[in-house]
Amino acid sequence: MAVTAEATASPVVATRRRDTPMFYRETVLDNGVTVLTESLDSVRSVALGVWFSVGSRDESPAEAGMSHFMEHMMFKGTPTRSAADISETFDRLGAELNAFTSKEYTCYYARVIDEHVPTAIELLSDMVCNASLSDESCSKEREVVIEEIARMEDTPDDRIHELFSRALWPDHPIGLPILGSRDTVGGFDHEQSVAFRMRHYLTRNCVVAAAGSVDHDALVELIRTHLVLPEGPRSDRPAAEPPSTGRLAVIEKDTEQTHICYGVSCLNARHPDRFALSVVDTVLGGGMSSRLFQEIREKKGLAYAVFSFHALYQDTGQFTVYAGTRPSNAEEVVHLVQTEIQRVLASGLTEDELTRAKESIKGHLVLGLESTRNRMTRLGKNAVTGGELLSVDEVVERIDAVDLETTHRVATDVLDRERVLAMIGPYSAEDVAHLVG
Repeated sequence: MAVTAEATASPVVATRRRDTPMFYRETVLDNGVTVLTESLDSVRSVALGVWFSVGSRDESPAEAGMSHFMEHMMFKGTPTRSAADISETFDRLGAELNAFTSKEYTCYYARVIDEHVPTAIELLSDMVCNASLSDESCSKEREVVIEEIARMEDTPDDRIHELFSRALWPDHPIGLPILGSRDTVGGFDHEQSVAFRMRHYLTRNCVVAAAGSVDHDALVELIRTHLVLPEGPRSDRPAAEPPSTGRLAVIEKDTEQTHICYGVSCLNARHPDRFALSVVDTVLGGGMSSRLFQEIREKKGLAYAVFSFHALYQDTGQFTVYAGTRPSNAEEVVHLVQTEIQRVLASGLTEDELTRAKESIKGHLVLGLESTRNRMTRLGKNAVTGGELLSVDEVVERIDAVDLETTHRVATDVLDRERVLAMIGPYSAEDVAHLVG
């Protein structure tokens, strides 16, 4: 039976505005659901996202993979619609429909032309509020997800990132695989799914974000009418502690390439130094002109793919370098990564690198915002994780304010932490233990 709750009669608690010009509008319904919109006059489409503050970090070990499993199950039918009905309706609208799960949130999104927003909202709401979660559907979808896990396990350049996360946070659910394991997913059923939804698919865990040709007030009324969730608070999350010593994780496998992740825990998503960290990341491994790309690929020809990235979460984050190389070159590649990190720690960045990185970050930001989906994602992700919602001008100001002194301080704070090395390749942990450092 579908789990629903009656919507309260009062439509809106408040529409919050700041003294400075807003690039978005925000309304919090009196049941706790937040609605955010960014209106764009130059498009006819609307990207819609229904976001929930639940991801793999909110699962117990026995539930590992449940957030992702629930993402699948919401497409499998409601008391009034079959799975085929859902797909066919969006096809008739010429719309996009999909979803994704991360460590901290789950999002169900659609992109439609503006005249079809009411239909899209009604259908998305029916999916997330009333999904049947039948045992028959659970049984079928368990097999689909287990196939997805098998595909990931056969794709070492994907699997290496899960291995790295588990080594970085070995005692916290944020380190668990988003997909879960064959054992955990194999036990998911109707009862577990309903219980999980009742704990997490609650009003104050929910944000609706939209960007494009959207009328904010009309969208608020549609959400109030159709998105009828049980009322409840934002879920609590235990803090994720970084490792106190260096760690090594190895999967011994006969692969043509060794896949390497080397990195550290880093800042959280609201940390004021995150903009300086982006600059350091860009210089170290963020593009074709980066130090790692130039040294490892261009000068020495040791890898096709080599890059760094940072992922920032509610209370922690990770800074990671990835490289894929032939097993005979793995030790040299790890040493080169370590050498470039030590160069940054010892000497910092150059003025030219600083300028180039800041312009690159700003350019990618502006180009990315030509997509209504990216704009919607920016709104929803920040709101559901408690991040800052900054205008483009505000972000540019923060980036422009980064100087060499700040980048050196942040690099020293982050890159000198306890290192984690994860590898998939044809050797044992004992063979490569000397590389941790």
